[in-house]
Amino acid sequence: MGSEAHEIDGFKLWYSGGTRASNGAGILVDKELSDQMIEMRRKSDHIISIKLVVRAKVLNVICVYAPQVGLADDIKNVIWEDLDDVVQSVPLNEKLFIRGDFNGHIGDKTDGYDIMHGGFGFRERNSGGVTILDFAVAFDLMIVNSIFKKKEKHLVTFKSGSSKTHIDYLLIRANHRRMCIDCKVILSEFLGTQRRLLLMD
Repeated sequence: MGSEAHEIDGFKLWYSGGTRASNGAGILVDKELSDQMIEMRRKSDHIISIKLVVRAKVLNVICVYAPQVGLADDIKNVIWEDLDDVVQSVPLNEKLFIRGDFNGHIGDKTDGYDIMHGGFGFRERNSGGVTILDFAVAFDLMIVNSIFKKKEKHLVTFKSGSSKTHIDYLLIRANHRRMCIDCKVILSEFLGTQRRLLLMD
């Protein structure tokens, strides 16, 4: 499908994805804010970003979908390399927000990632979680939904039957920690039963 923009009930959606209804990433923005957008960039089917100017501050929002199951390592590596390129292109004096379905588990312990991981994750870390944390270290980012103590229902971002996981993350520059006052999963009847909405204030 490529990159497209759609008007939806007072919001604007930018979407980047393939024609087979698989993969893809999108950003939904309030119409008033969309008028302040100065750039939209589609890096791949898996990564899309926008740049806005709000109250004289430049905000960069990156949305990532990093599928893991069934993908060869070289394809996974390309996704991470593309994300590296996009993050490196954002000047350090600009605000950066990354929202991603990274399909990795960072676990509930910091284990040496004290600045990047706040200590409030879910269950055990896996190799995908190590990749996310190493990426955060490389770019001096922190995983926002690991810095607030929450009940399990406000941590789990994907639930299917008895399976519960924490695979969606919000990342910001570590030195912008004070910008964020809360982050949690919102339970809603309007979403599919498996996916859950992750919200940051």
